[in-house]
Amino acid sequence: MEKKGMTREDEGVLSHAWLFFLALGVGLVFIDPFQLGPLGGYDYRPVRNEIAPYKEVMEQWHGDNGSRLRFGRLEFVDEVFGPESLEFDLQGHGPYAGLADGRIVRWMGHSLGWETFALVTPNWSEKLCANGIHSTTPLQHTHEKLCGRPLGLRFNKTSGELYTADAYHGLLVTSPHGGLATPLATHDVHGNPILFANDLDVHNNGSIFFTDTSMRYNRKDHFIILLEGEATGRLLRYDPSSKTTHVVLQGLAFPNGVQLSKDQSFLLFTETTNCRVMKYWLEGPKRGKVELFANLPGFPDNVRMNEKGQFWVAIDCCRTAAQEVLSKKPWLRSIYFKLPLKMNFLARMMAMEMFTVISLFSEDGEVLEVLEDRGGEVVKLKYRKTLVILGRLRGRERPILVTPQSSRFCSPPATTQRLPPHRSEREIEYCEWLEK
Repeated sequence: MEKKGMTREDEGVLSHAWLFFLALGVGLVFIDPFQLGPLGGYDYRPVRNEIAPYKEVMEQWHGDNGSRLRFGRLEFVDEVFGPESLEFDLQGHGPYAGLADGRIVRWMGHSLGWETFALVTPNWSEKLCANGIHSTTPLQHTHEKLCGRPLGLRFNKTSGELYTADAYHGLLVTSPHGGLATPLATHDVHGNPILFANDLDVHNNGSIFFTDTSMRYNRKDHFIILLEGEATGRLLRYDPSSKTTHVVLQGLAFPNGVQLSKDQSFLLFTETTNCRVMKYWLEGPKRGKVELFANLPGFPDNVRMNEKGQFWVAIDCCRTAAQEVLSKKPWLRSIYFKLPLKMNFLARMMAMEMFTVISLFSEDGEVLEVLEDRGGEVVKLKYRKTLVILGRLRGRERPILVTPQSSRFCSPPATTQRLPPHRSEREIEYCEWLEK
């Protein structure tokens, strides 16, 4: 009588079939032929990041247990959308801000509000570009190159001209009276295009130092630059006498904010992907050398100097242990971000619940102050790029927070006079702390 059931040969076939389907599944994730993952359609080539050990950085970092940044007061709600940088002109008027809809605007006081000061391209049109709150979402991406995306702003302290780093139109200048900006640099001296101009600062000799975040991706794909870890960014210098743009540094991982020191012997620039601030020496025995200024607990954006020569740095916080594993294992990152899941879900799986931090550093990189909003009570961040900027209001240094929905600041009184009665108790507590 023949025995019923599977033979060894049948079991072997099923075993091999299981391995086949496992290999097929892994292969599909690697190749992602149907582009189901969040990076579908991109030539995603992750690399290992040069990032300091997570445990080492977090052990040395002292946080803000009081989460004092939550005391910030909301200003200009639903008036300006996506301001990336804030500046004040030589007369102290402003602020001026570059918006997500492509305009550079300035504040004219409560009676007049915000007015359009400059445009970075003649292609700008209200019908196509002025999309209000929607200008801060991916809906604007199809028009962003046409409309422009002004990021870094700085005034020439002599002429009063406004320099702008636009993500798509390079380095530009606008007269003190506003109007259409004039292009200064769209290519470097070797003919390479400036693909993602980000931030800038102006030297006393007239040279303009600015960052070009990537030579592979533009601003629309800024999040891919972070996920891939690619390091094709550059620090550039525009020479107004020869009207040429020179490469100062290259091979940088998402170079972002730029700030000259008080004596202009060095400049700082943030490397967002590598969670650090770097120092480039312009004068002295270290001239031309680059060194670490500070390792950070999160991803830095802008850096700005106060009147004492200290540096405020805005940070998307915080890094996680899981994120560090992916940053050091490109092959694992390649698999992870090809999973057919939404990007925000993949980010949450790495415990990336981001909040805002601003930190004050000495000229030597010592942490002097840390302000946080851990609960997102004032500043709520998406997984998209943080828009947190520090500014100056009529001669007084004040932290100004800017999100895609509104700009916000908590400002201490100009004198020690009594605080306005409309302030909440925690606003009063914060402003009194700032006065100390």
